[in-house]
Amino acid sequence: MWHYVRVVELGLSHSVDRVWRAVSVPDELASWFPAAVDWTPAKGESFEAGGATLEVTEVEPQRLLAWTFAGELQMFEIQALEEGCRLTFTHVFDDRTLAAQTAAGWDAYLSRLEPYLSGTPVTEETAHEHWAVVHEHYAEKFGVDPGPGRKFAASLRGSQD
Repeated sequence: MWHYVRVVELGLSHSVDRVWRAVSVPDELASWFPAAVDWTPAKGESFEAGGATLEVTEVEPQRLLAWTFAGELQMFEIQALEEGCRLTFTHVFDDRTLAAQTAAGWDAYLSRLEPYLSGTPVTEETAHEHWAVVHEHYAEKFGVDPGPGRKFAASLRGSQD
């Protein structure tokens, strides 16, 4: 079985507490993350989101928040630094056909976090302006057909018209 582990580290000029709220409080998460989740979050909590099951697997307040979504592990880890903190986002995904689309999506969404925390939120539309170029890069990197991602992007553009 094919697996890809996507790890993104962000150096943020905000406190651990502030970043924890941004990744764990539903109203805050909805301001920059791909899906609004209505969670506590608490270990073992499970619900439907975006047509798949999300189950919270680990919660260590202000340090670690992990869950599975459609069976794939996703997690935030926060580490204090002298000037803020480091947020590490990890996603282990198994669906190679969606790998380029998924990786490009994470790049777009995670690019919204620092501006959100700084009080200058970036719209989803603006964050996705370079999605097509990033998607092509990942399709080549993973050796996958870029067609499904292109079709997905076209359908989104069509629904916005």
